[in-house]
Amino acid sequence: MFRILVLIMILVPALEIWGLVTVGEVIGAWPTVLAVIATGVAGGYLARWQGLQTLRLTQIQLNNGELPGDALLDGICILSGGLLLLTPGFFTDAVGFLLLVPYTRGLVKLFIKRRLTRMIEEGRVFRISRRRW
Repeated sequence: MFRILVLIMILVPALEIWGLVTVGEVIGAWPTVLAVIATGVAGGYLARWQGLQTLRLTQIQLNNGELPGDALLDGICILSGGLLLLTPGFFTDAVGFLLLVPYTRGLVKLFIKRRLTRMIEEGRVFRISRRRW
């Protein structure tokens, strides 16, 4: 897992720099900077708007005595998408927007649920509970 994280920490910034330089050569430096700023602002707005909706849904579900599992996964995806959109670069922006679109976010949530289920069945995830009396 550590090796994968190191690889991601090296490859993602290199890919972003390559993308920014390539786009800068095609459309120019100032339009590229403005595009990066615009995606950051739009991403922040979308993440805030969807995050507040998800928070309201979570509160409603908790008030009704329901477990807000899907709403929490939505919140994690929205937070991740918002952070990716605030990161300068076009590739992280693309992934961030995919996490903010409800349809593609649903696909990501399905993948996460299946992965967690498999990890629980294999015994790689367990819960430690401490009770204080």
